[in-house]
Amino acid sequence: MALHILIAVVVPNFKFDLVKKPPIELSIEIQKPEPPAPVVEKIPEPPKPIEQPKPQTVKKLEPKPTPKPIKPIEKPSPIVESTPSPVPVVEAPSTPPVIAAAPKGESKPEFVAPPPVAEPPKEKEPSPVEVDNALGEYGNLLGRAIAKHKQYPRIAQMRGWQGDVILDLKIDGTGKILTAEVKQGSGYDALDKQALEMAHKAAPFPAPPQALRNRTFNITVPVSFKLEES
Repeated sequence: MALHILIAVVVPNFKFDLVKKPPIELSIEIQKPEPPAPVVEKIPEPPKPIEQPKPQTVKKLEPKPTPKPIKPIEKPSPIVESTPSPVPVVEAPSTPPVIAAAPKGESKPEFVAPPPVAEPPKEKEPSPVEVDNALGEYGNLLGRAIAKHKQYPRIAQMRGWQGDVILDLKIDGTGKILTAEVKQGSGYDALDKQALEMAHKAAPFPAPPQALRNRTFNITVPVSFKLEES
């Protein structure tokens, strides 16, 4: 602290002696400007004339002549002596003799009848005996076919009803049933109805014999109902 106080007291009273030096004199010399060099104007040279190009002559190319093809030397063909063919002798046709005939008078057209059309042969009608035999044979066949569908009514079994039913069937030529009726009953409606039901179940029947074909016919078929004894 004491050092700082000492410096603060001494420094303001300290005087520096400035050494004064003599001033330096500056001498400036002004040189006179040199006269400018004379400007020499250049005279432009006249333009040279433009030489025009000489036209060039173009030589025409002439086409070369194409060489002609050299033909091969042909060998001389051998000379063949031809023998003259004999000329056929053609005889002149003889003209037929002309026969003069007297002109015929105008003839009237004749009517020609067409041949008769042959009728197809008629089928031979079967005789009554043949028809009866065919009905009997066909009736047995229908009876066996109906019997395959036989069912005994339950009420008839319980009450012991039995009997025969004769059916009258109207059939066409193919075996189809047209109508079915009871011609002769068994005395019991249950059995009669069962017989008709059996006939309808068995239809259509096999084709009938030749004597019964192409026609409609009626045939009777019996149906029997009998209880088996135990």
